Amino acid sequence: MLTSTYIHIPRIGNTIEKKIWKSGVRTWDEFVERKDDVPISRSRMELILPGIEESRERLECRDFEFFANSLPSAEHWRAFREFSGKAAYVDIETTGLSPGSSHITVIGIYDGKEAKTFIHGVDLDEVVEEFEKYEYLVTFNGARFDLPFIKREFPEVDLNKLHADLMYPLRRISLTGGLKKIEVELGISRGEDVADISGFDAVRLWHQYKKGDQEALELLLEYNREDTMNLKTIMEMTLPRFIDKKFSECI
Repeated sequence: MLTSTYIHIPRIGNTIEKKIWKSGVRTWDEFVERKDDVPISRSRMELILPGIEESRERLECRDFEFFANSLPSAEHWRAFREFSGKAAYVDIETTGLSPGSSHITVIGIYDGKEAKTFIHGVDLDEVVEEFEKYEYLVTFNGARFDLPFIKREFPEVDLNKLHADLMYPLRRISLTGGLKKIEVELGISRGEDVADISGFDAVRLWHQYKKGDQEALELLLEYNREDTMNLKTIMEMTLPRFIDKKFSECI
């Protein structure tokens, strides 16, 4: 989808992009080959052609920051396929809902192969170095919740990356509500031990752990691991629907 994207080029918006798609031209290569078939002004053409050239160069050298800064944040999902090899699926647990009065208890990061959990009072500060490994972040409600919490507690962490907050593109394909509800709608099941655990239970489990209940911590970590691993499953299941929905808007 990234190589069919034009809205990251300065002064090119949704209207022009849809005109391009509606003409039957999708990819950057097709645009260059069939530019005379695209019904846009010469001035726009003179913006898009060098924009495509720069985009190709930036993609070839994996300049994720270029796309993170030039793509509208709501459209970062378009770059998933190109940067999924260095994607992190991120979910946090906290003692409450406000970064000002609560703190992170667990940060879970899944890289597609290994699920890691970082624990408050144990190794939570190691996430700063961990985040340096990734070019792309996937969350659910992370723009409003997870990432602000992380940035508040670790101001030095570099979050200038591509970021797909799945809550928003999922809404566009009529998948609404919380993560667990969406998992059920998509037929994704959880392990028996954590199937009925909620965010409120996660707070309770943390407090039980702080009172000496090690099993409560293990259950909390398992709950968090399933959150992060299911984000990958959801992304891969729904990405084709995001793309179909986007292209259908120009019909």
